[in-house]
Amino acid sequence: METAITSEAVSFEDFKNEILNDYKIGRISRECSVLGRKEVLTGKAKFGIFGDGKEVPQLAMAKAFLNGDFRSGYYRDQTFMMAIGAMSIEQFFAGLYGHTDINFDPMSAGRQMGGHFATHSLDENGNWKNLTQQKNSSSDISPTAGQMPRLLGLAQASKIYRNVPGIDQTLFSNKGNEVAWGTIGNASTSEGLFFETINAAGVLQVPMVMSIWDDEYGISVHARYQTTKENISEILKGFQRDDENKGYEILRVKGWDYPSLITTYQTASQIAREEHVPVLIHVLELTQPQGHSTSGSHERYKNAARLEWEAEFDCLSKMKTWILDNNIATTDELEAIEESSRKEVLEGKKAAWIAFTAPIKSEQQELVTVLNNLADQSENKVFIEKIAKDLAAIKEPIRKDLLVTARKVLRMVNRENCRASLATWIENYSAKIQPKFSSHLFSQSEKAIANTKEVIPIYDTSAEEVDARLVLRDNFDAIFSKYPETLIFGEDSGNIGDVNQGLEGMQEKYGELRVADVGIREATILGQGIGMAMRGLRPITEIQYLDYLLYAIQIMSDDLATLHYRSAGRQKAPLIIRTRGHRLEGVWHSGSPMGMIINAIRGIHVLVPRNMTKAAGFYNTLLESDEPALVIECLNGYRLKEKMPTNLGEFKTPIGIVETIKTGTDITVVAYGSTIRLIEQAAYELENIGISIEIIDVQSLLPFDLQHDIVSSIAKTNRLLIIDEDVPGGASAYILQEILENQKAYQYLDSAPQTLTAKEHRPAYGTDGDYFSKPSSEDIFEKIYAIMNEVNPSKYPNLY
Repeated sequence: METAITSEAVSFEDFKNEILNDYKIGRISRECSVLGRKEVLTGKAKFGIFGDGKEVPQLAMAKAFLNGDFRSGYYRDQTFMMAIGAMSIEQFFAGLYGHTDINFDPMSAGRQMGGHFATHSLDENGNWKNLTQQKNSSSDISPTAGQMPRLLGLAQASKIYRNVPGIDQTLFSNKGNEVAWGTIGNASTSEGLFFETINAAGVLQVPMVMSIWDDEYGISVHARYQTTKENISEILKGFQRDDENKGYEILRVKGWDYPSLITTYQTASQIAREEHVPVLIHVLELTQPQGHSTSGSHERYKNAARLEWEAEFDCLSKMKTWILDNNIATTDELEAIEESSRKEVLEGKKAAWIAFTAPIKSEQQELVTVLNNLADQSENKVFIEKIAKDLAAIKEPIRKDLLVTARKVLRMVNRENCRASLATWIENYSAKIQPKFSSHLFSQSEKAIANTKEVIPIYDTSAEEVDARLVLRDNFDAIFSKYPETLIFGEDSGNIGDVNQGLEGMQEKYGELRVADVGIREATILGQGIGMAMRGLRPITEIQYLDYLLYAIQIMSDDLATLHYRSAGRQKAPLIIRTRGHRLEGVWHSGSPMGMIINAIRGIHVLVPRNMTKAAGFYNTLLESDEPALVIECLNGYRLKEKMPTNLGEFKTPIGIVETIKTGTDITVVAYGSTIRLIEQAAYELENIGISIEIIDVQSLLPFDLQHDIVSSIAKTNRLLIIDEDVPGGASAYILQEILENQKAYQYLDSAPQTLTAKEHRPAYGTDGDYFSKPSSEDIFEKIYAIMNEVNPSKYPNLY
């Protein structure tokens, strides 16, 4: 049997020490799983999902994993994280308890359940660390196979760094020699995201090693219900490369065979790293000793024969047998390792619990003191003292306990003069604690959107009126010249220069890697962008039409939108997503599901430019920031005429700032995108009958009107109409809430605020379909006229 652990010659003592160190890491990880489950069942932690049964293949993977490499995995990989030195016992339990201090839980500062792992790509100020000098793990997400699209981008970044000249690689790559390592459970390979990513990686030929941990179950459902032939590598064998066709190298290995696992992973690493060929490793015959999670027992769905087999083929038991059979260590030595591992895990668990509870207990005592002092001054003294005593008696308080108590007492003393001390404590405590749960949705670095400044387009006196798509095209040209790390890819983006010719000639000028065509696979187009952005590149990922975004909305919502938040500001992916939508004819490509989008992707800016100059300015702004954004170009605007600016690549559209494009006195009309042109047409006709409207283009939905300019307009006009192409209750409801609640515009209104939206159905086909499905210029005229009829019926008599 092959027993080489590394490719270098080593002494027997070094050989033995390395194996025993692996065994100890495996045992520590197993004890963490066992004790972690107990912590959940006793109530100290909320939920547990552990990596027991997968320890040995993860030890092998860790040996092949080098500085600069990236992991994109799933929630069973605790042994791997321990083996690369990225997680301690205390940190494992801090994550299980939800410790909100990132110094104790560096994975997510308590924002994710245990089993979700990450390393820090950014320092505390949001600046890039040197990723080539550390082993990297992208921040995990729970949705099964959701890690796959990101994995593709992490791997493709190496291809870009190896083959595109002129990019500063200092912090991000060593000539593209890094491998992206993916892990997934065998049942999750049933997801479409898995197959889409596997196909895309084979097409792109990127350095990716994909490990499938196969224990034959997906929760309680056996592989026979999951996978054709019950064997994922068998049905993927058509991807196997040969002398004539590019593809994958597909390897199979038993999950309990320690030396074969090491050989397999070293082979995979070499192929992917040197040849930039994707590798799939099917790790078979794994077990799950404690079942899927703490939410149930696997004895309910595994029969006695299966449970007996799992006990015999437990990977750590098999590793122990191999060590003994090869006379590498004695039974006493291994039992000593097992005993010391149990003690270390128990001590680490205790230390993590003390560190987690200590600050809360201090805050508990602080509030007890405040309440007792308050009681001495209150007519409710007896009741407050009882509440303070009950609070002090809680042995393991959580912060909710403190605020629930304090806020109930505040109601009790609301009419008493002594209430101020408690009210102040609550306000100060909330201000201190709330950010532990809410910070870092967006960047807090110097490159945050809030720190970018508007630069207006500059025009020559003889500025030419051109098709608007040429403004975009020439601005992209300036961008690609200015930023070597910028690239764009999507369906039809390369050879023909996108379906609306906004990238005409760019592939010919900048090459197929920087301006690329891709297959019809929106989720992994998005994933390519996320992964590359996480490695220091500045990708612009193109989704051809707005409704195609639905294919990628899960990845946008669960991965990109939450990345900066769920890593507590220690990872970022400043991805720009380009798409086009709004006005056209037909059920497809012409809907504007903005309400769905803005509520699903909080954490990503949503920008809705009304023309291509504004869109180009947004791209320029975003490339000077470090935050992700979605830019929705107007689908019917590419052939309209706009002036060509002279400062291409330099002018910047501000984000979160509205623009008043027409002043007026009678009513404020708020809209965005293609609808603006219809409002401008109606405004002209309304002026002819004496109605003066003020038109405000919101420009961005997320963030929304940061300077509160809309309420200033309403204070002047005293009326509000929101016009939107989304369905009723969509983006218009969001805008209305922002204006009425956050800007408190209700106090200035003399008429009921109203909305004018599309019909509830998707737009019907043809020009008539558009006219009867979405707000028309006539609809806008008559809606505003009806509002003014209510104000002055004699001056504006009923039309109908």
